[in-house]
Amino acid sequence: MAAACGTGLPIEQPRGGMVVDIGGGTTEIAVISVCGIVCSGSVRVGGSHMDEAIVQHIRRKHNMLIGYDTAEKLKHALGRAEQPGENSDVMQIKGRDLVRRLPKIMSVTRSDVCEAIVDQVSAILRAIRRTLERTPPELSADIKARGITLTGGGAMLGGFADLIQRDTGIEVRVAPDPLLSVALGAACLLRNSALLERVQIPYL
Repeated sequence: MAAACGTGLPIEQPRGGMVVDIGGGTTEIAVISVCGIVCSGSVRVGGSHMDEAIVQHIRRKHNMLIGYDTAEKLKHALGRAEQPGENSDVMQIKGRDLVRRLPKIMSVTRSDVCEAIVDQVSAILRAIRRTLERTPPELSADIKARGITLTGGGAMLGGFADLIQRDTGIEVRVAPDPLLSVALGAACLLRNSALLERVQIPYL
């Protein structure tokens, strides 16, 4: 709910809206209407899992060990939700050669990074589709008209919004400040006590 508020989603309206929050450890999906979560989904896949996948991919394919900071830099610099065309950008990285056990510098292509994170991207897509399939028809029509909002660090993965849009046939927008959406939304709710009282937050 905080993420939805932070992205500017009008949660009080009697119309459906969908927010997808791609965090470090999980991706949370919610269909919201009249200050309540009508339908939701969650998958234990996020940005940190993509970093881990990049580390393992470089290890398997190039016999090179890199750190998670390097993997995250690769993700931000070269990562895309889909495989690129023939022209692929390149980034030089430092690590340790697992055969010679010595420091090594090598070039990694965008194709390498995209290949590494394809499973995580696919898992998030499946979770979005499952949530849409369980959404009441009337609210599905609202989402089709209003679109899906992406937030969280994973929302900044290149081409992810376009891929979701093609996969679902629904317009997708990325929140203005995806890294701060939850914090901004929480602050908004705390400033508006009347709205906070109306928000129906499920406690597990």
